[in-house]
Amino acid sequence: LSAPGGVSLVVPQPNINATVAQNILLSVEYSCRGIATIEWKHVSSWGTTKIVEWKSGNYINISTVYKDRVTTFENGSIQLLNVGMRDAGYYFITVTEEYGTNTYGTIIVNVYEIIYEDLHFVAVLFAFLAAVSAILICFMWLCNKSLHLFQKKTTHKLTASTTEEIELETIEC
Repeated sequence: LSAPGGVSLVVPQPNINATVAQNILLSVEYSCRGIATIEWKHVSSWGTTKIVEWKSGNYINISTVYKDRVTTFENGSIQLLNVGMRDAGYYFITVTEEYGTNTYGTIIVNVYEIIYEDLHFVAVLFAFLAAVSAILICFMWLCNKSLHLFQKKTTHKLTASTTEEIELETIEC
């Protein structure tokens, strides 16, 4: 985006997805003819917070809330360390040239929790299914063995009854 006074701002990644405790880079690139003032604000459902403001090559004023979590870069970018759920929201950057012209940029940050309960549920479900399949395998093995024993007994009885019939026939004659 380029303003009439010659200030331009490029936001290469306007949407950032992060997980809790991750470090994120809110990357921008600005250019202007004179000295610029860069200001970052965070807007979320909890309110608006000024993160940092600095002049190129001059002072840096970091909000006390972000004091140990923000690193600034000459191109206007900032790095936010150890993000939490409260860091989700809109990040607005304003670049103001010394003559009063300015330009704006926005980055949307989504922060997700790694839900270990879901992983725990999957592990328990997997263990349960493995146990059920092991029981079914044992049951099928027992059924197979029982079937073989039953077939042997039936074959043995059948042979015995045939022999008796032959003997009876011989006696009657």
